[in-house]
Amino acid sequence: MATIDATTHAPAAGTLTRAVIDTFDRYVVPNYRRFPVCLVRGTGSRVWDAEGTEYLDLFPGWGCNLLGHCPEPVVRAVQEQVARLIHVPNTWYTEPQGEWARLLSERSFGGKAFFCNSGTEANEAAIKLVRLRTDGRRHKLITFRGGFHGRTMGSVSATAQPKYHEGLGPMLAGFSFAPHGDLDAVEKLVDDQTGGILVEPILGEGGVVPAPEGFLQGLRRIADEHDLLLVFDEVQCGCGRTGTWFGYQHFGVTPDIITLAKSLCAGISGGAMLTRADLAVHLRPGMHAATFGGNPVAAAAGIAAIRMIEEEGLLDHVTAAAEIFRARLEELRHHCPAVVAVRVIGMMIGVELAIDGAAVVEGCLEKRLLVNCTQGRVIRLLPAMTITPAEIHDGCDRLGEAIVEAAART
Repeated sequence: MATIDATTHAPAAGTLTRAVIDTFDRYVVPNYRRFPVCLVRGTGSRVWDAEGTEYLDLFPGWGCNLLGHCPEPVVRAVQEQVARLIHVPNTWYTEPQGEWARLLSERSFGGKAFFCNSGTEANEAAIKLVRLRTDGRRHKLITFRGGFHGRTMGSVSATAQPKYHEGLGPMLAGFSFAPHGDLDAVEKLVDDQTGGILVEPILGEGGVVPAPEGFLQGLRRIADEHDLLLVFDEVQCGCGRTGTWFGYQHFGVTPDIITLAKSLCAGISGGAMLTRADLAVHLRPGMHAATFGGNPVAAAAGIAAIRMIEEEGLLDHVTAAAEIFRARLEELRHHCPAVVAVRVIGMMIGVELAIDGAAVVEGCLEKRLLVNCTQGRVIRLLPAMTITPAEIHDGCDRLGEAIVEAAART
């Protein structure tokens, strides 16, 4: 068992981990805040570090490992694919990419897929498609405060959070920001150069906040009245995480475009933009591309992930697991004043606190539990769809202890 650093409450780095950290310090750009832990293997909701310490992971792969670490059907599909064909450019046809597009189309609103490698790339494709539909005459998009759309210049310009703009200005022109949930503000921002509305049906980085009642319906109405494209960023809430294939299916509102990534390939890098078939023609050859987009390995993983979810009944399992989380966390809220609110939408969970969340994350790490803090005071959990009831109870026990202890120190 690893020892604990008394100053950070994190595991003290062992000899193997220290060697890896030294290599990073010398050769890797330090643009991430990293915990002094070197993970070497994982299965399901468990991971192990270089010293053999086991952790329960309630935020696997930053939301990418929707099926847990190393899900066997996905591992097998990837292993078989890399033995046949790893990469070919998109100047050729491949069977896996076409099949993957079909499976996504049939589980969403129909239409066609553009494949890329990440969520920010998917959003860049959507931004371009909105502009290309009118050859740039209606280039503006309305986005929302608290939203997050990625790190490339188009996507970060679309993100209405000033902290992500610091030192990067000027931002790309053409984005107007409205308060989340405020339809009147949206109406006032629409002009003859507005081409679309970009919104997360459920804010992820913004604190796991679902759209207010009637908000998405109102955006659909505004889009229809003004001939705008309604784009749903489902990079975090899509692909089954919420108990339906896509987050929009909870709200009874169909967008014109959705963007996907993170859990799309169960941990393999992959992104996609799904669009109505009549809009797809505007993303014409030469206007957008992704060299690795839809490559055979990512496609094999994406196909295997969809099949695993269906064959193992994981959408229903998500619904049942969410109720266990909800019951346990509401019980915690009832007994612990430091817990302000609990938001559970499938395997998207936000625990809003009255105290600094960073201290809770450190306390969880000390208890060998991996979680995330966003917006300063929201503990964000994105558990695997395969998590067991026993693991949920174990994780809630550890999280509750960490919150109580952090609150006592405040």
